[in-house]
Amino acid sequence: MNNIRKNRLKDQAFKVWGIACTLLGLVLLLIFLGNIFTDGIQRINWSFLMNLPSRSPEKAGIYTALMGSLWVLSLTTIFALPVGIAAAIYLEEYAKKNKLSSILEVNISNLAGVPSIIYGLLGLEVFVRIMEMGASVMAGSLTLGLLILPIVIVSTREAIKAVPKSIRDASYAMGASKWQTVYLQVLPASFGGILTGVILALSRAVGETAPLIVIGALAYVPFAPLSPMDQFSVLPIQIFNWITRPQPGFVENAAAAIIILLLITFIMNGIAVYFRNRWQKKLK
Repeated sequence: MNNIRKNRLKDQAFKVWGIACTLLGLVLLLIFLGNIFTDGIQRINWSFLMNLPSRSPEKAGIYTALMGSLWVLSLTTIFALPVGIAAAIYLEEYAKKNKLSSILEVNISNLAGVPSIIYGLLGLEVFVRIMEMGASVMAGSLTLGLLILPIVIVSTREAIKAVPKSIRDASYAMGASKWQTVYLQVLPASFGGILTGVILALSRAVGETAPLIVIGALAYVPFAPLSPMDQFSVLPIQIFNWITRPQPGFVENAAAAIIILLLITFIMNGIAVYFRNRWQKKLK
């Protein structure tokens, strides 16, 4: 009985400790967000969104950085998603379970935890120098595509694994082929999990700065990119540039840009949750 009481007390202590840490983290987050909104919310207006960078803080805007972020995000999606999802389907449904597949699984999981600066160095050597793309939107998108590719593969595989084996067995019992089972049963059932993993991976790409700085993305670009081979800047680099300025007006601009970046991230996550819940209801 004494051991049972001790275990219960330990469980309660850990529970209280966990709640306290969670509340502390929430309070710190609210303080951080409150300071950002206080500094930057009044600066957000149409001119701030559409103006080009300027040496004067009251005239400076995020148009070039915002367009650069949208270009990079769009091309990264085009490059990484088809390859990542196809690789996950092959590894989970078609690849033989042997030493080679085990080595691939371990290495892909390890690549998901590699610091982003390493991908920047890889992109600098391969895309910027060897393929002679320069500091272009294409080079940045391919670099970020490599960065999120392991995340897309791992999340897609986990979503496919979560599909009950009974669904596959029922499909085979009805005479369906392997591809028909994967395409018509497994992928629809795992679509919500795949979409969530993909959106989270893209959310990470939106906020990355180090790889893009390494490949040569500029802190000041007086024009918005019009093609994949143009030079560019992105919101995180623009925020970093403004924070390093001594004028208080640029600090307000940085806070406003952070709000915009957070809003983009929240919208992306909201889209993922919406489609996941809608797909799950459709399957039921």
